[in-house]
Amino acid sequence: MAPGFHVAIVGGGIGGLACALSLAHHDSSLRIDVYEQAAQYTEIGAGVGIGVNAARILHRLGLGPEVNAISGERNNIHRSLRRWDNGGEIVTIGADYDEGEIKQLSVHRAELLDVLYTAIKKRGIANLHTNKRCVKVEDAGNKVVASFQDGTSVTVDLLVGADGIHSHIRQQFVADGKARYSGRIAYRGLFPLKELESFWPFKSYAVSWLAKDKHFLVFPVSQNKTMNVVAFITKPEDQLGDLKESWTSVGRREDLEKEYEGWDETLCKVIKCMGPNPGKWRLNDRNPVEQWTYMDGKTVLLGDAAHAMLPHQGSGAGHAIEDGYILGRALKDYLISMSSSSPLPLSTWTALYQKVRLPRTQKAQITSRQAGDVYELQGKEFDGLTYEQGLPIVKEKLQHRMKWVWGGDIDAEYEEAATKAGLRC
Repeated sequence: MAPGFHVAIVGGGIGGLACALSLAHHDSSLRIDVYEQAAQYTEIGAGVGIGVNAARILHRLGLGPEVNAISGERNNIHRSLRRWDNGGEIVTIGADYDEGEIKQLSVHRAELLDVLYTAIKKRGIANLHTNKRCVKVEDAGNKVVASFQDGTSVTVDLLVGADGIHSHIRQQFVADGKARYSGRIAYRGLFPLKELESFWPFKSYAVSWLAKDKHFLVFPVSQNKTMNVVAFITKPEDQLGDLKESWTSVGRREDLEKEYEGWDETLCKVIKCMGPNPGKWRLNDRNPVEQWTYMDGKTVLLGDAAHAMLPHQGSGAGHAIEDGYILGRALKDYLISMSSSSPLPLSTWTALYQKVRLPRTQKAQITSRQAGDVYELQGKEFDGLTYEQGLPIVKEKLQHRMKWVWGGDIDAEYEEAATKAGLRC
C-alpha cells in the first residue's frame, strides 16, 4: 500500500466525522485531517433520525453500543401517521428492517456528533482542527491544495468536501447559486418527555399529524428522556420576511399555537410543553447535480455538500454516513491497486464512489420533496379532493415508502458497480 496517503476532510459535522471513521476503518494507514470552520466540534440542532442502513454502518465502525445508548425508543414503530383533527390513525409504519441491536435510531444531533468525535479522539485516527474555513481549492498536479480563511493551507492527496448545504468547495465547481427554498418553514423544539406522559394516548412517541399544507412531527431522543418536535408549515417565500435557514433563528410559541389552533388536543398540549421561543427557519435544499468528483478525482463532495435534501424522509444524515462508508471502500481498493502490477489512478476509484452513491442520493433528494407534499396532501393526486378523500392516497404512498432506503444493500451496490466497471475479476 501507499504509506502516508493524506486525506483532508473539510467539515466536522456528522458526515465529515463519520467519513473519517469509515476511512480509517477500511485502511488504518491513512493520514487524516478534519477541518471544521467553527470554534469547536458541536451541533446546536435538535433530533435526527438514522435509518437502519446507516445504523448498520455505525455498528461496523464499532459504535453500536454508543449510538444505541443515546437513541429514543420507538417500540418497533417508525412512525404513526394520524389525522390533524382528532388523532385518528391513518397508517402506522413499522420498523421492519431492524435487526436486533441494529435498529433505526432517534438521536440528538449533538449527542451523535459527540459519539463520533469521542471515537476519533480515543482511536487517534485523525487530527481535528477548528476555526478552519476553506475558501479555495487548487490543483497541484498529483496533489490538491486547500487554502483557509486564516491564511494557512494544506497539501493533500485527497480532499473531501463535507462542508454542508452552503459548501464553499461545492461552489467552486458547481454554479447553482443559493440553496433552494422548499416552500415550507419549520418550528423545532425539545422538552423533557416526562412532561407529556400524563396525557400521551399513543403506543409510540414517534407520531406525525397530517393536514392540508401543514404537518407536525414528534419523536423521542436521548433514551426517551427528551421529546423532539418539528412543525412544518407551507408558506410562500414573500411571507417569510428576513427568516433564515439557521439553527439559531427563533420564533414565538404563541405564533405556533395559532398555526395549529383547533388541531388534535394531544398535539396542542405538546405545543404548550415547548419553550417560549422555539427554533424557526426556512427549509432549503439543493437540486441534484451529476458530478461530485473533480481535479482528476483528488477532490470529492460528500453529504449535504453533494446532495442536500429536505428532512421529510429522515435520511439525510444517514446518506452522509453511507457516503463515507463507500468512499472508504473505494479508497481502500485504490491503495490495493497501487500495490499491484496493474495500478489504476485515483480518479477511477473516486468515479466508482460517485457511480455508487449518486443515483441513490438523487432519488432521496427527489423523494424527500415528494414525501413532504404527500404529508400535506399537495400535488396533482390530491387536486379537487377533500381531506377524507385524500387519506387513502396518503396511506398508499407512505406505508412502503422507505423500503428502498432501509432494505438496500450498499455493499452489493458497490460490488455490482465495480464489476460493471471492469474493476473486479
